[in-house]
Amino acid sequence: MSLAFLYAGQGAQHLGMGADLYERYPAFAAVWDQAPVDFDLEELCREGPAEKLDDTRYTQPCMVAFAAGVTAVLYEHDIVPSYAAGLSLGEYSALHAAGTWDARTAIALAAFRGEAMERATEGRPCKMTVVLGLSHHVLDEICQQASSEGTVEIANRNCPGQLVVGGEVAAVERCCQLAAQAGARRCIPLRVSGPFHTSLMHPAGEALSRRLSHTSFAPLRFPVLFNCLGAPMGPDDDVPSLLVRQVQSCVRMEETIRWLADHGVDRVIEVGPGRTLAGFVRKTCPEVEVHGIDTADDLADVLDLFGEKRHGEK
Repeated sequence: MSLAFLYAGQGAQHLGMGADLYERYPAFAAVWDQAPVDFDLEELCREGPAEKLDDTRYTQPCMVAFAAGVTAVLYEHDIVPSYAAGLSLGEYSALHAAGTWDARTAIALAAFRGEAMERATEGRPCKMTVVLGLSHHVLDEICQQASSEGTVEIANRNCPGQLVVGGEVAAVERCCQLAAQAGARRCIPLRVSGPFHTSLMHPAGEALSRRLSHTSFAPLRFPVLFNCLGAPMGPDDDVPSLLVRQVQSCVRMEETIRWLADHGVDRVIEVGPGRTLAGFVRKTCPEVEVHGIDTADDLADVLDLFGEKRHGEK
């Protein structure tokens, strides 16, 4: 039996997230109280306004702080994974869990990343849209056809039948027209501020490269699966270059989930608001057991369940 942590990404945030965890778990509260940000993180997550919490500059440090706080409580109870991964921003939380950074560094990097991503396409009309019911091979061909209208690329391969495209507005809209003609069930616009995980994020990648060149990386205590690979890094890879590549290339979450299942993972804890990743796991590898942590009660249930499992395995 093997356990993996999966960390949620941007888009899962909601008002009130972390409020009950902050009140009930001192280790969680300690992470939030020490977050290196220039705003009241606990107050923003609890009270909003929602528009500010949804602003990339604020969303990213808040989400990583949430994940780091939950991870601190799990580790306090000796619940440690064999592997970790995250969706987009969640990769930073996975790297924190694996020990390459402390919580303060992870939160600070997330704040920097959010600002860099927001600046990357400032003044350039862009959008992202979920496409349901097509294979990535078919959608990739459609993106190439629609590129006559501008940049459009597959940004996320989430699970079977669920892909995300991002790019310039005219190109994304043309892509959706062609996708519908090819049999897509639905095309659903996302409420995001930029074409994340496309080549249009190249300026953000350059900014991250400069920042990460001055950041220390401790060795990973266990393997992290990287978005741009759908697998752990190879002998010729390094964490900084993979993070630079990640921000401007497709997130391979379906491949990540399959890799985990193929390598013996039969239990997953999803850390973060919502149940998005749990849905991806169930649609990709339904045999894998998934437990989500969004609330204090969720965390208490996981501590009880995995405490019992750990005791029974001794």
